Amino acid sequence: MARLYTIAAYITAYEDAIALNACVTALRFQSYCIQHILIVDNSAQPLRLSEENQADDRVLVWHYPENIGIAGGLALAIRWARQRQYDFLWTFDQDSAPASDCLEHLLAAYVKLATEAYAIGMMAPTAIDARTGQTVKPSLFLGDRFRGFAPANPTMPYECDAPITSGALVSLRTVEHVEPPDAGLFIDGIDLDYGLRLRQAGFHNLVVPDAAMYHRFGVPFQLEILGRKKVFQLYSPLRYYYICRNHTYLELRHSQGWYRLTCCLRRLKFLLLTVLKILAFDAAPKGQKAIACVIGTYHGFLGKLGKTW
Repeated sequence: MARLYTIAAYITAYEDAIALNACVTALRFQSYCIQHILIVDNSAQPLRLSEENQADDRVLVWHYPENIGIAGGLALAIRWARQRQYDFLWTFDQDSAPASDCLEHLLAAYVKLATEAYAIGMMAPTAIDARTGQTVKPSLFLGDRFRGFAPANPTMPYECDAPITSGALVSLRTVEHVEPPDAGLFIDGIDLDYGLRLRQAGFHNLVVPDAAMYHRFGVPFQLEILGRKKVFQLYSPLRYYYICRNHTYLELRHSQGWYRLTCCLRRLKFLLLTVLKILAFDAAPKGQKAIACVIGTYHGFLGKLGKTW
């Protein structure tokens, strides 16, 4: 690699010490050295790190028992890393575990592709669902919605509007041009908002296929329909609320003209199908989960953000 880049990693932690320790360990043993690993712990009581992780002086922990969410933590981490003049911030949820050579592959792609004329905002690994083995698709914004897509050539780095937040290597050169993640989103849709704003500011977001990361999303439920296997992700009421609210808000915000009408119709369709899925397949409390979806969608139409559930 032509030059050595300075890298800080960031993890949002919440009430799961096992997942947090696994993520920290995966970052500590990357083949390309990370200078610091910053953890924002949103748990009510501080999570306990393993002796090995705690002994690594690169690991820093900030405790926020009031829970500032993923977006609030990311905004703090970006500002912190920028003040210390890091080249990149590598962002994670605690439920992720990158392969040991993941960062090395991301930086190799950056060195190969980034130029003054082709400014890169984020490099992201291929996200693999740790429970199902399915590759998680990045998103494009198409008229009235964010939609996952499969690349034409899955072996080469390819562009998208929004890779998932976890595993994204953010170039801190972008900070002067793009506002930090919107803290009002709290825990969902941060990738969609921030990634698309990077694209609109002229930066390119890339997924690097040979960089691998395993991630736990919801609780998968597999069903066979007409001979085809379909995997549904099931969530808590809190997650259903923020998914419905933030996706409704963001898609309506970015839709223009007649697409605003079709966006509203799509969000209502999504609400109906999600409630039916909950009633048919999800675990208790089904009623609370369905209500969370309804209220979340309503608040999304109103643009009512913040930590409201």
